[in-house]
Amino acid sequence: MEPYVTLKNKNGVGYIEFFHPAQNSLPGHLLSELARTIYAAGEDEHIKVIVLQSGGDRTFCAGASFNELVAINDEETGKIFFSGFANVINAMRKCPKFIIGRIQGKTVGGGVGLASATDYCMATKYAQIKLSELNVGIGPFVVGPAVQRKLGLSGMSQIAMDANTFYTAEWAKQKGLYTQVFDSAEELDEAVKTFAENMCGYNPKAMAEMKTMFWRGTEDWDQLLLQRAKISGRLVLSEFTKEKLKEYE
Repeated sequence: MEPYVTLKNKNGVGYIEFFHPAQNSLPGHLLSELARTIYAAGEDEHIKVIVLQSGGDRTFCAGASFNELVAINDEETGKIFFSGFANVINAMRKCPKFIIGRIQGKTVGGGVGLASATDYCMATKYAQIKLSELNVGIGPFVVGPAVQRKLGLSGMSQIAMDANTFYTAEWAKQKGLYTQVFDSAEELDEAVKTFAENMCGYNPKAMAEMKTMFWRGTEDWDQLLLQRAKISGRLVLSEFTKEKLKEYE
């Protein structure tokens, strides 16, 4: 199948779905399309609440495109590459509507950032998480603020330093990333649908004000995440990281 980002309105719920055949990893053009779609859904008066989900049943998101990562040869390209997830997280942060996360499977790196940037996140028991950036000589700089906001500094630093380990969905629930964990994707889908459609009956203005309240203190993220992208863009050019990346080619 070809990569895609879609938006479908079902009973006032805007379902945004992304897909890439490489375990739902996200190259730059898909990240740009995802950010644009989130902004569009936020401005659509017929959409009351948003669900963010991915296609397939095995992996929610494997993070950034590895092929694009390997091809970075200068700092500007690196900054643009790492700004991809920053732009999506900021689109989610500034969207005036609540975003519900549907996490059906494993999520890695930038994918953990996306899950963390949702306002309410439900998952299956297969939705393990891992921050693997340290494995290739960089760090979770761009997604770090979003992950820390949900897991706390202790939880975020634990998975960032333990870059080889997948942490269970139950662990993520205990830390506050997931609100509920289900045994199957079918149960997850029913719960997401019920919760989202119930929210459509609430006052949109009240929900928008609540979202602003919940995200208070993140007003500097436009600048902060760009600064973090520059750090990653610089580190990916280091001799250490270049040698590490060769091991994965």
